[in-house]
Amino acid sequence: MVVAATGFFDGVHKGHKKVLSLLCSIAAQEGKKSAVITFWPHPRNVLQQQAYSLRLLNSIEEKKALVKGLGVNKFITIPFCKEFSRNTTREFLKDYLKDKYGVSTLIIGYDHRFGHDKLSHEEMMALADEIGIKVIKVSEFIQDENVISSTKIRNLLQAGNVEKANDFLGYRYGLKGVVVSGQKVGRTIGFPTANMKLYEPLKLIPADGVYSVFVEVLGKVYIGICNIGTRPTVGESNERTIETHILDFDEDIYGLDIKIEFVGSIRKEKKFPSMEALKEQLQKDKDFAAVLLKEKMVKKLR
Repeated sequence: MVVAATGFFDGVHKGHKKVLSLLCSIAAQEGKKSAVITFWPHPRNVLQQQAYSLRLLNSIEEKKALVKGLGVNKFITIPFCKEFSRNTTREFLKDYLKDKYGVSTLIIGYDHRFGHDKLSHEEMMALADEIGIKVIKVSEFIQDENVISSTKIRNLLQAGNVEKANDFLGYRYGLKGVVVSGQKVGRTIGFPTANMKLYEPLKLIPADGVYSVFVEVLGKVYIGICNIGTRPTVGESNERTIETHILDFDEDIYGLDIKIEFVGSIRKEKKFPSMEALKEQLQKDKDFAAVLLKEKMVKKLR
């Protein structure tokens, strides 16, 4: 038998951590394994016609690493499809949680629902008790008078407010991908960039702009400045790119893995009147990031 929590857990933010902390605590008290039972893809991507624009805070691999890093023993993923969505609350509780996964105690968040019949929390808890599953409901996590949610964090990132998003997450939001070839314009003005292609196409990309970032490549961590956008000064299309200039770095990393973690917003993306004006601004961005991040780098490596 296991103690479990179910949900999508996008971002594994501070609110989720409250649920998972209680999950691990109760599992230890009962001498049982702890388990997170989640779904992939996101239910909205399957059920809502307009959900193609939904972007997520974590890939499934990132989510698993975050959950396991909190001490949860098992990470179970249920493939979400239209057929699965037709399960009633009773069917999900009995057929999946009780019979298939051996759940004896279920931890749920304050707003969590499952089953297409959309029972109230009170009805669901009474039904679970009948089936033989004890349900424990966790209250919302409130910070700065805000109830932390995945939607609020997505909105913050889409507005470019990475600092507040990081605060709600409890860690620095990041992107992972592979370094691909670009136009190499940055190299001609002394600011070579690593162009990233994301591994997870559904990953949310923050708003267009310039950010101070930590860069992980070749097994080391560096300071960098990242530009997200269409590069209006030099670009010839409306395609969004993710380009990162790595400070004190001169290696060929095409085709290699790269990860960036957002620390702060420097400025919005803008079109400059000349390449020289762009170069001058990039130097200011670089100097700003260097001052901001060097102290944080020391703390990060400790």
